Amino acid sequence: MSQKKISFTLKELSKIIDAKITGDENIIISNIATIQDANKESITFLANKKYAKFITSCSASALIVHTEDKVDSDITLLKCSDPYLAYAKISSLFAIKKNMNNSFIHKSADISTSSKISELVTISANVIIEENVIIEDGVFIGPNCFIGSNCHLKKNSIINANSSFIKDVSLGASSIVHSGSVIGGDGFGYAPSEHGYEKIEQLGGLIIGNNVEIGAGCTIDRGALGNTEIHDGVKLDNQVHIAHNVILGKNSAIAASCAIAGSSVIGKNLQMGGLSGILGHLSICDDVQIGAHTLVTKDITKAGNYVGIMPSQEYKDWTKSSIFIKNRG
Repeated sequence: MSQKKISFTLKELSKIIDAKITGDENIIISNIATIQDANKESITFLANKKYAKFITSCSASALIVHTEDKVDSDITLLKCSDPYLAYAKISSLFAIKKNMNNSFIHKSADISTSSKISELVTISANVIIEENVIIEDGVFIGPNCFIGSNCHLKKNSIINANSSFIKDVSLGASSIVHSGSVIGGDGFGYAPSEHGYEKIEQLGGLIIGNNVEIGAGCTIDRGALGNTEIHDGVKLDNQVHIAHNVILGKNSAIAASCAIAGSSVIGKNLQMGGLSGILGHLSICDDVQIGAHTLVTKDITKAGNYVGIMPSQEYKDWTKSSIFIKNRG
């Protein structure tokens, strides 16, 4: 069955994003698109000035811009204080939502008798659910997932295909885990001995807050003693690793291929650029931004933007720069 087409007037959209319209408020919008790809039924946005060059050739019916932007075009404008935030709000209107209210337990799902399953839960094919699991109303579990013992999945959370919750994980309400993530696995804990390494059993849990989104292929370890904690509103890109006993503060956002080593305590609103890392047992204060490919090796006690990278250069220029830096040290 085809999806019903979604459309809004500019007047309706302007109320949602608190924008002022310069043009026809009755224009009908049925999709949101980039400036380059928009069509006559599209609304688009300008949040990065480097895309302003595409405005003159843009086919969209409406453009979201900052209140103070001056645009040389006949396109209808929606002026607001934050075009990127406006884009985010409007994008949710055009997303196809999964139906969370139909009870469906697939015949091939393996559900332990001790699990407590709500009637308003969607469980897909080849799902294994172990003992003492609590699943609240509105939860969706995609195909080929594993939910280990003592996990608690709270209301309206979504676990996409091929993800594993190993054990002792609490997933907050309205949180999303994307495909292929391993949540609550063993932390990297070993004691060296003359005979090799003695494994340290991981006896803690993992507590994930509400409205958290975890990208594809992420790994978050449960605690060794005590819990790993991911607080409300955290957003993780794909292939992020969070080690055991990390505490990650509210509304932090981490880009792809970042790693945080064990027992680091991080305040709220952290932002990490891709391929960056934080060593273990560090303390990071609130409101810190870490640039791409930066390695944090000591505590950060003052809010701000921290960077430890060198832009790409031709090899011969890089060797000169590296010698200069070494001599300066």
